[in-house]
Amino acid sequence: MSQSNHKNDIHRLKRIEGQVKGIIKMVENQKYCLDILTQIKAVKSALKSLETQILENHLDSCVKEAFESGSKKDRKEKMDEVINLIKKSGRP
Repeated sequence: MSQSNHKNDIHRLKRIEGQVKGIIKMVENQKYCLDILTQIKAVKSALKSLETQILENHLDSCVKEAFESGSKKDRKEKMDEVINLIKKSGRP
């Protein structure tokens, strides 16, 4: 993965970290439950979006390189990694 992708990912993670800190303050200050839940949903959505972006970058760089290398071993290894990830996430 490229250095700029990592920088973008870190920036997004820091924003998510700020959101989580905000939720902690909301809980400490006993804010309205639905407001807290709304913020939790926003964090979950931000994490899902980041997860999708990282997977797309992985497929476009690491997996693509494995296929372009001509190595059957590398291709199988990368495909197995992605398949195992999908299995862990509980999605078909």
